[in-house]
Amino acid sequence: MNEPEVLKLGIPAGSLQEATADLFRKAGYKITFASRSYYPSIDDPEIQCTLIRAQEMPRYVQDGSLDCGLTGYDWILENDAKVKEVAELVFSKVSKKPVRWVLAVPNDSPIKDVKDLQGKRIATEVVNLTRRWLMSHGVTAHVEFSWGATEVKPPRLADAIVEVTETGSSLRANNLRIVCDLLQSTTRFIANDQAYTDPWKRQKMDDLVLMLRGAMAAEGKVGLMLNVRTDDLPAVLKILPALKGPTVAPLSDPTYVAVNTIIDENTVRHIVPQLKQAGASGIVEYPLSKIID
Repeated sequence: MNEPEVLKLGIPAGSLQEATADLFRKAGYKITFASRSYYPSIDDPEIQCTLIRAQEMPRYVQDGSLDCGLTGYDWILENDAKVKEVAELVFSKVSKKPVRWVLAVPNDSPIKDVKDLQGKRIATEVVNLTRRWLMSHGVTAHVEFSWGATEVKPPRLADAIVEVTETGSSLRANNLRIVCDLLQSTTRFIANDQAYTDPWKRQKMDDLVLMLRGAMAAEGKVGLMLNVRTDDLPAVLKILPALKGPTVAPLSDPTYVAVNTIIDENTVRHIVPQLKQAGASGIVEYPLSKIID
């Protein structure tokens, strides 16, 4: 009897762990983390989860230890990993925007641009990425791996750092200023090249990505249902924004129609009073779990 097929999925441990679990939950998958276990459970018997640091994920996907996983574009570049980038998933632990790898120095440092780094010492977690960036600018500097707390190293232990930031608040709190950006990075769903040629695994990955993208598309959106007299419909439609266009359906009363649409959540409080004035009634707002396009 053949063993049931299983997709080996890597979940990023650390700062993205909870954000990833939340995204999966919105997509319809329940991931449960057990204390001291690196093998979270998921309510899909065809998926086997493993917690791996995002920094290492590309290596394990590349060598086939994992079929697929979520990691940052920055770590794909840092590892020079040969993997299939199935999808870009723009979410993070704070701002839902791309993270930035930046060159930062103390506020009173004489370093003003990349050329001033010649012969200097730079601390960073992305050693390979930083070295390639310096090389592209014709600069030679000593780049050393930082095991953490990188922001505290200048000026005593390093002249500059290359560090990841979303808001820049940690850098400012440590009296550092940003000189320039090296890279913007977003989360990617990556796959092992061989695994992605397997029809069953590829379909399983594509289905998973479809649901994750649907959950992301629904963030900040709500559904709005309302009734309106046919004569008032043009005025109501002028007020309503929509992803593609509201759905209009007839009711048992031929003088009324039902309107259903999807709008930005932060516009509801502005639009509802206008809709009432335009003749809408029975207005209902409802949450969205996902939008499958």
